[in-house]
Amino acid sequence: MIEYSRRAGAQVDGVLDHYAKKNRPEAIINLKTALQEAEAAIQENPGVGKPAPRPYPALFRSGRLWLKSGRYWIAWRRRPVLKIVAVLYDEADIPNRV
Repeated sequence: MIEYSRRAGAQVDGVLDHYAKKNRPEAIINLKTALQEAEAAIQENPGVGKPAPRPYPALFRSGRLWLKSGRYWIAWRRRPVLKIVAVLYDEADIPNRV
């Protein structure tokens, strides 16, 4: 398992809470599956990914890569330690949430 930043952890918790309040267990399962698949891809090749989500090139940050997994954009950095730093639903207002 890859460590999550506080911010990314709060983003995941917020989405999980939202789905729980809306009684959407399949959405919870889909989010968890997307995170597991992204973690596996990142661990296999930490250089996989894009410099920014395709629709939001302004989100480029040096040292950060983005990967789409399921319906989520996931960002991570490799240094100083491998860490997921953002988890955002693909239809969210991403530029205002990062």
